[in-house]
Amino acid sequence: MKKIVTIFVLLISVISCKNDELNPDRFKTGTFEIPEGKGYEKTIITRQDSLQIEKYEDRIDSLSITWKNNFNYTLQMLHPKTAIDEDPIYVKITSLNKDSYDFEAVIGHSNYIQKGTIYKK
Repeated sequence: MKKIVTIFVLLISVISCKNDELNPDRFKTGTFEIPEGKGYEKTIITRQDSLQIEKYEDRIDSLSITWKNNFNYTLQMLHPKTAIDEDPIYVKITSLNKDSYDFEAVIGHSNYIQKGTIYKK
C-alpha cells in the first residue's frame, strides 16, 4: 500500500511541474521582445507590477497594464500624444509556448485585430 501512495505522490508531482511550463503568470513581469515584421518595429517591453515600458524606433512609451485574468489584459498609455493613444488596448493571449505567447490586440472599440508574438528574454 505504501508503494502505491508513493507512486501516486510522485506522479502528481511530475504532472504539477509539467504544467508550470504553460503557466501564463511567467509573462506578467520581465523583459520581452516583439520582433520586427508583420506591422511591427522591433519592440523591447519591460513589465513590472502594473507598469509596461515599450522601446521601439526612437520612442519610449509608458503604459499601465491591468490583468483581467491570465489570458486577457488592458494597456493604457500614461502620456498619450494623439487621440488614438488615449484609447485602451485590449490584449488576448491566444496560445502559449515555452518562451513566448501569441496575442490578438484591439485598440479601443475598433474592429481591427492586430496579431503578433511576444518572446520572453
